[in-house]
Amino acid sequence: MNGFPSSVLFCCDHNAVRSPMAEALMKKLYGQRAYVQSAGVRNDMEVDGFSVAVCRELGIELSRHRSRSFEEMAEWGDDLSQYDLIIALSPASQKQALDLTRFYHLDVEFWPILDPTAIGETRDAKLAAYRQARDQIRDRLLARFGPPIPESTPESAPDHVTDKA
Repeated sequence: MNGFPSSVLFCCDHNAVRSPMAEALMKKLYGQRAYVQSAGVRNDMEVDGFSVAVCRELGIELSRHRSRSFEEMAEWGDDLSQYDLIIALSPASQKQALDLTRFYHLDVEFWPILDPTAIGETRDAKLAAYRQARDQIRDRLLARFGPPIPESTPESAPDHVTDKA
């Protein structure tokens, strides 16, 4: 698929680390230019706290993300055929996406993004691994979809929100 899709689904193993980061980063960079969601092969985990922390560094709120699986998508009536593009971030999710979409006319791309969950012994080492995964996703998004829309660039986002009482 060339050009900018109208709908994208990111997927990984648990919808707790890589695919929620990808969904949130794409929304941050490209706004509402495309309908963007994420899913996992399973949803047996909540969004990972390290993912929340490294996304917060870029002004992205991820803590309200609720994990969901491909199975739950089907139960809730979210049909995979509505997507123009599925981007799998893990081998298991690529296999699942290809199996579920073999009769649909849509593209499935595989982006081999580092799984940071088993890397690092200390908090700082873990954060570094999660930043690396986040930055890999951001770099792939920019390479695949082009420059971000101006109002969504990280440079234009506020570093913090000030509460005025």
